[in-house]
Amino acid sequence: MRNMEITIEVAQDILDKAKKKGATDGDIIIVDGRSSSVQVRLSSIDKITDSQYKTLGLRLFFGKKSAITSTSDITPESLDKLITDTCGIAKVTAHDEFAGLPLPQYSMKVRDIEVYDESVHQVTGEEMIEMAKAAESAALKYDSRITNSDGGNCSKRYAHVIYASTNNLSGEYRTSMFSISATPIASVEGLMQRDYWYSTARRFRNLDKPEDVGELAAKRTIRRLGARKIHTQQTPVVFDQETASTLLSNLCTALSGYSIYKGASFLVNMLNKQIASADVAIYDDGTIPWGIGSKPFDGEGIPSRKTVVVEKGILTNYLLDSYSARKLGLASTGNASRGAGDPPVAAPTNFYLSAGQYSPDEIIKSVESGLYVTDLIGFGFNPVTGDYSRGASGIWIEKGELTYPVEEITIAGNLKDMLMQIEMVGNDLDFRQKICSPTVKIGRLTIAGH
Repeated sequence: MRNMEITIEVAQDILDKAKKKGATDGDIIIVDGRSSSVQVRLSSIDKITDSQYKTLGLRLFFGKKSAITSTSDITPESLDKLITDTCGIAKVTAHDEFAGLPLPQYSMKVRDIEVYDESVHQVTGEEMIEMAKAAESAALKYDSRITNSDGGNCSKRYAHVIYASTNNLSGEYRTSMFSISATPIASVEGLMQRDYWYSTARRFRNLDKPEDVGELAAKRTIRRLGARKIHTQQTPVVFDQETASTLLSNLCTALSGYSIYKGASFLVNMLNKQIASADVAIYDDGTIPWGIGSKPFDGEGIPSRKTVVVEKGILTNYLLDSYSARKLGLASTGNASRGAGDPPVAAPTNFYLSAGQYSPDEIIKSVESGLYVTDLIGFGFNPVTGDYSRGASGIWIEKGELTYPVEEITIAGNLKDMLMQIEMVGNDLDFRQKICSPTVKIGRLTIAGH
């Protein structure tokens, strides 16, 4: 039997059937999508993938007991069995006084946020192949020292999301995503270096030109040639946009309601206290038109919003779903994220450090001797203590000028201190991904070399 078409009305009917079996509350999330990608290498097609999926997740509550199940078999018989099985599981799970749907005080006033470009259905596989080839070709032509390639890639993704619950929150939306990237390899005197660049956008016409992506990937690769090692020292460190965004990603982990109520974050009990320099303003905003992390409502049906997280260095909000909010005696910030078969957890939408007043060149010129970080390796961050240690490579700054590439170093510090030591914030904020930052200068960090 073919899968049936799922609508909000069908989802509500499933919830009604569950209530007749004794469920006190429940919600459903359905994700129907398609993903296509191509990879070329040295102008030949390396890989083509195309996948379609439809998943339905059902969460039911029996008082303060709950269960979550999911299925990709969307037939009437399968759904009836899913309801019965979910009810049976929920009845035998442990009581949790904080379990439940968002409070009824939330009304579903969904904003019409632009996240869907119909051309996701019109861009052909042939066009994607040509775009991937163009990006790779531009990288290979840029410099004779570019001798090889890890490929050019192009992808597109479409999703239709439906949410319905027993507390009258329901809605649906469609999203699109496009990306293109190139990863050239350069060599000189037998030593090789590799780097990449990419462009990601919800709207096809907002993608960077493939040639521009390839050229920038080549520039980033060439500048790594002839990398040196440096001695262990303490110096100012400038993080470029990409590496600075990883600092914000680490901060997100510590800001998550789950980490806070578990006591597994250095930000526990830090609301309304200074955690960063006064130049720092951080926001989470799920309403930005065409934003990579934008969506009309979160994984529990709560409308997306703009949340001030840090203002003038003061922590004003955690990132919360309804469960972590109840545990902490706070209100949800509309940051619930979930897969169809998973419980909601707090996660960022568009999380960013607000742009400052300095150009990247001005920031670099302010450094007498220090490091400009362009790549980070590994995951050396402890959200409980804030301890930070990651392998890195970049370009050495001397007398305000970028001089020579450096590699095989480790940057070590503590995120608590690093946030407080942010001395300059760049004006180059670019919403390339969900978590974004402009260039950032941190006053002093330990760089372990040889």
